[in-house]
Amino acid sequence: PKTDIVFLKVHKSASSTVMNVLFRFGETHNLTFAFPIGGGNQLFYPHHFLARFVQGFSPRSPQRFNILCHHMRFLQPEVQKVVSSSAVYFSILRNPVQLMESSFMYYKGTSAFSRARSLEEFLSQPYHYYNPADSGSHYARNLMTFDFGFNPDGEVSAERVQLMLKAIEVSFDLLLISEYFDESMVLLKEMLCWDLDSVVSFPLNIRDSSTKSPLSDTMVEKIKDWNRLDWEIYIHFNRTFWERIDRDIGRERMQREVKALRERQAELARTCLQGMGSVGPKDIKDSSLRPLQHGNAKILGYNLKQGLDKETEYMCRRLVTPELQYNSALYEKQFPQKRP
Repeated sequence: PKTDIVFLKVHKSASSTVMNVLFRFGETHNLTFAFPIGGGNQLFYPHHFLARFVQGFSPRSPQRFNILCHHMRFLQPEVQKVVSSSAVYFSILRNPVQLMESSFMYYKGTSAFSRARSLEEFLSQPYHYYNPADSGSHYARNLMTFDFGFNPDGEVSAERVQLMLKAIEVSFDLLLISEYFDESMVLLKEMLCWDLDSVVSFPLNIRDSSTKSPLSDTMVEKIKDWNRLDWEIYIHFNRTFWERIDRDIGRERMQREVKALRERQAELARTCLQGMGSVGPKDIKDSSLRPLQHGNAKILGYNLKQGLDKETEYMCRRLVTPELQYNSALYEKQFPQKRP
């Protein structure tokens, strides 16, 4: 199994669920994490990543960490200072249309979105609300482009798009697609030589569908235009994703693998969860399992079954522990003398 991993955690793209997979694997195998200084949950985002943002990094005796997976704005030469040269790099993408709708709800308080009553209103005259110089503006346009380290306001010429796609291809071994999450987990498992249980997960940091609104065709086109760089990234890597499945696994085997993954997930849900699924924040009985609520989104969580034996309870709890709580626990374990 591969143990040196860089995950670029792109915002609002099922990346908290992927992070939980990495947290559990790292904890099980006693791996070290490149934590933000002070145990925060972001590596000084939205600044470009620097090695000195990592707790325990020193240029004089560069310590290598196994897993780098916290929110950052990607800058590979700096990343290479904190992980081994053989590290596997991967990230996850989401359809920019849904990504924008999700960001609008989640980051409603940021400068560009705060003054618009609706996403429709924002898109009707985006430059009335959007100023690239404002803090937080990166959430409002080409968010994936920004997270990968590029300029979200750059011109959309064929040449520039090609350079950007090439740069991503050179840096990353695999790009997952959140709309095909189970297929993504199978690809990840194959690439990392992990077993099935290592990539099983329950969806984390997801929002209640009551806050989601359907988008008209006109809106969809406006979102694509406004996020044209993100759209180019998504279209390209969605294609290479399926090409890779055809080349490395084949559709038939992929179907079998996905079926096995879903069956195992359902089995764990029966074992671990009260009522099999996620619940609203008010209905989460154990406050330590309550996810952070942010913006206008209602973030769901889980209730564990009562009366589980110690070992099962431990396994189940790790599957449903929200990112911030899990992050703090692992930080304390790695740096016992420091409180996050």
